[in-house]
Amino acid sequence: MSKKKIVLAYSGGLDTSVMLKWLQEQYKSDVVSLTIDVGQGDDLKKIEQKAWDLGVVNHYTMDVRKEFTVEYVYPAIKANALYMDTYPISSSLSRPLIAKKMVEVAEIEGAYAVAHGCTGKGNDQVRFDVTIKALNPNLKIIAPVREWKFDRNSEIIWAKEHNIPVPVTIDSPYSIDQNLWGRSIEGGILEHPEEIAPKEIWEWTNHIEDTPKEPEYVTIGFEKGVPTSIDAVEMDPVSILEKINSLAGKHGIGRCEHMEDRTVGLKSREIYEVPAAETILAAHKDLEKMVLTVHQMLMKREIDHKWTTLVYQGLWVDPLKKDLEAFINSTQENVTGWVTMKLHKGSAKPVKRGSEYSLYDYNLTSFDVNIKYDQHDAIGFIALWGLPSVTSWNLKRKIIEQKDIEQVQKVTTPQKNK
Repeated sequence: MSKKKIVLAYSGGLDTSVMLKWLQEQYKSDVVSLTIDVGQGDDLKKIEQKAWDLGVVNHYTMDVRKEFTVEYVYPAIKANALYMDTYPISSSLSRPLIAKKMVEVAEIEGAYAVAHGCTGKGNDQVRFDVTIKALNPNLKIIAPVREWKFDRNSEIIWAKEHNIPVPVTIDSPYSIDQNLWGRSIEGGILEHPEEIAPKEIWEWTNHIEDTPKEPEYVTIGFEKGVPTSIDAVEMDPVSILEKINSLAGKHGIGRCEHMEDRTVGLKSREIYEVPAAETILAAHKDLEKMVLTVHQMLMKREIDHKWTTLVYQGLWVDPLKKDLEAFINSTQENVTGWVTMKLHKGSAKPVKRGSEYSLYDYNLTSFDVNIKYDQHDAIGFIALWGLPSVTSWNLKRKIIEQKDIEQVQKVTTPQKNK
């Protein structure tokens, strides 16, 4: 009789390679490895071969870059997703997709469990566990890092004892996660917020001193809230992200650092590289300002914040997300047009924009005299608009004046002898 199967989300690195052998040994189970391509740029053939060498009974490699972009990144663009007004969520978006594919493979293979490499201190464990439980509550979830007691040295010793290749550069202190929408860097000196991040951590973005002297202009075309073209040339979703990542990164755009509140209650110093995200979100927000009313904008700001927090906190499967998206998608019906971005010395700024749905009317806004706007109407509007404020202030002034009069009378009026 064959052993029971576990599906492992496999990256090919030291941790998941140790997990592969550890699961075989500790759970007396066969392991099926699954590698998901969300644009991290790894050598997928090499990863697959390593999995076979470590004894998997089957391996899956899935290129989900288009699905990731359309089904996960695009909703984040529509929602102007910036966690804590700073971080364009990237890892948060890939985790529910990877979890979904883990469940699919587990069901194909008849596996009883799935395993991931998340620690007990981070956000990813929440994103994986909640999504997996929602999609298939019968699957056992195994997170070896939450079970084993390895530190880095003991993990390397265990790996060598079990003939697991240990890279020569394993002493690198950084933990890297990346996909088409962003790159996160953690560990080492970065765990000390009082220290400046060293230059070597950056890979997608040039240092300012190495960026071009002259600015570069790129026009991003949008249709119903999502990018569809660059400089009037229509491109597929993945190519657009790759192109903007390259253009913006060349100009040092997309370095993001802040103190972040993790879902599990910890604060952490987080560093990201998000050149495409920073550029596209800035362009999208600028176009929204042109085509949405002020009332839509104010409400959408609240809805966007709720959507982003929900996704960051691992609740991609919560019904509230769908409810919020009903409003967000409604607002995006007219977010069609183009925005020209100026890329220069770490900055991506909108400088031109246009849309057939623009609410801007030159004949109404221009300082030139025109017949479409009667400036005398402003007098009545101002009187009614400011009426509550003016009334309140006048009442406050009357009260102060009355108190002043009473104080003067008290001082100047002779006191009668008792």
